[in-house]
Amino acid sequence: ASFPSNQFAPRLTDSAADPLWLNVDDGVRGLEVGSLAEGASVDTGSGANWQEVTPDGLHLVVSAREPAHRQFRIDADPESDSFGSVTAELDRTPEGGRGDNDGPGPCDVTIHPDGEYAYVPDLFGDTLTVLSVDPFEIVTQIDVEPVEDGPARPWMGTVAPDGQTLLVEHNEANGGSESIWNLDDPAAPSETARLTVDDGLGRRPLTSEIGPDSETGYVFTPGSNDVTVVDLTDGTVTRRLDLGGSAFVGTWDPARTKLYVPVQTADEVAVIDHERREVVTRISVGPSPY
Repeated sequence: ASFPSNQFAPRLTDSAADPLWLNVDDGVRGLEVGSLAEGASVDTGSGANWQEVTPDGLHLVVSAREPAHRQFRIDADPESDSFGSVTAELDRTPEGGRGDNDGPGPCDVTIHPDGEYAYVPDLFGDTLTVLSVDPFEIVTQIDVEPVEDGPARPWMGTVAPDGQTLLVEHNEANGGSESIWNLDDPAAPSETARLTVDDGLGRRPLTSEIGPDSETGYVFTPGSNDVTVVDLTDGTVTRRLDLGGSAFVGTWDPARTKLYVPVQTADEVAVIDHERREVVTRISVGPSPY
């Protein structure tokens, strides 16, 4: 199991029977948080799935990468008679992909806090795709230009809580890059900055989280075993937090005061205090937390 839906889940989860959605095997599953009992399971035809629940908790939007190259919308309301069923689907294989890839490789999904739009970085399409949640369709697709040698390879993204900014991670050559996008028009993002290792960014940016002020980005850079802290207003790196190991993701407490980071190679969860912008404690959790 990996990459759970975590953007809005902390504040939506107030019952032991509430579902938490994860990538498991060849699809996504909804597990009850209190018992880890399986409440829903959807086969997507892909072992690489990223998902996010809408802010109202009614829909789950899924990016199923190769070989499926599909987007799914799933009923995520446990009170619904159709809970766990696919309510809409987009086949994106006709778009094609770089090289011998059979599609654009939709990789990750992050949802605007108004719940109307979802943003999908396409790893093999070198595009940023904007989906409307209802109706479930593509409304905008932006070609993402590289700043290093080779393709841009956008693969992960995070929308700020205020809905004004989008962070996107790129698996570009020479260590990767991080782009910052303006969402004044949520249906038409515009890139405002691109950070690389030359700007102080850690190596191989993989995922990100954004603080409660919507002004501070935390980019997980496992290639250098740290978290890169970014000022989203200035578009600059302000510091790097040494994790003592490799971490791919993190998640907030409901108030977004503490960021919990599983450090896979250190068998612990590092806790970052947002106000202090530093690691304040480490929790031993056993082997290889992911």
